[in-house]
Amino acid sequence: MSVPHGSESRRKPADPGPGLESGHEPGSDLRPPAGRVHISARHRHIDVTTLGTLALQLPHLLTSLTVVLAASYVADALFGPPWWIPVGCWAASGALVFHRPCERLLARWLYGMRHPTPEEDRKLTSVWRKVTARAGVDPDTYQLWVEDSDEVNAMAAAGHIVGVTSHSLRSLTPARLAGVLAHELGHHVGGHAWASLITFWYTLPAKLTWRLLRWLAARVDRLPVGTAAVVIGVLGATVFAVATATYGLVLLPLATPYLVAAVSRRSELRADEHAAGLGFAPQLMAVLREDLAHEEASRVGAAAMGVRFEEEGVVARLLASHPDVHTRLHRLQTHVDSAR
Repeated sequence: MSVPHGSESRRKPADPGPGLESGHEPGSDLRPPAGRVHISARHRHIDVTTLGTLALQLPHLLTSLTVVLAASYVADALFGPPWWIPVGCWAASGALVFHRPCERLLARWLYGMRHPTPEEDRKLTSVWRKVTARAGVDPDTYQLWVEDSDEVNAMAAAGHIVGVTSHSLRSLTPARLAGVLAHELGHHVGGHAWASLITFWYTLPAKLTWRLLRWLAARVDRLPVGTAAVVIGVLGATVFAVATATYGLVLLPLATPYLVAAVSRRSELRADEHAAGLGFAPQLMAVLREDLAHEEASRVGAAAMGVRFEEEGVVARLLASHPDVHTRLHRLQTHVDSAR
């Protein structure tokens, strides 16, 4: 992934920072690059993983459009409002992903986050400004949020949301926090965050319809024989009609989960590459190693208590949205070695 650059000059990858050969915290010097900080003229783009996400969600989107059209026609026939009004409102609603007041509602009610306390804000804003200075990004473009959680984690969402857990703020050094934030900035720069939310929103009608069909199918055996036959006939005819109208594309979502998960794992690696390109590979690696050590300690402790850990099966690994820690560490170490 290329580092965002402005109209004046292309920014070279930042130096990994002091401390790599010494005993100090790796990359503990978070000073921005020497000289003036230039804000990039264009610091967002759509990378290949974002395009892949949008393409793979197209069958779901077509199914949702079919559902919305069908519901709108029924409402038009029963209640009178023109069918194109609800369809148009649904089509235009995706723009709310980038509407700041709506993003604040999403942060609070969908993601369960809150505004930082004054103490949290001082640490978070200070580190964030150093990260964005290296990236050539206006720090005020994004809104910083905190999630009350006992895990080390962070997230990028919608068009401008960057959130970290309260435990991350308490436990991570500024250098390691910078590595985590640089990773989340990579999700925004590559378009991963808005693409994830907008596809979730536009595919929601299809997913809700699928859940309704499963709920009805699970209760067919409780109905009288005649009613059950009618329900099965109506559902079968509906599925056949929709599949015919979409030339079978409506059935493609049954085959896409594995591809969607693979693209999601790739987007995480792309965000790691963005952080590494800004010089935050050592810091991010330190966080990942600590997470790996914590996981290993949990396994040892559980084994000592007689609790057996079940290894993930092949299907679970294929459906995982994040690559394993070993893969991320290997890719980041490769970047560090190539930068020396």
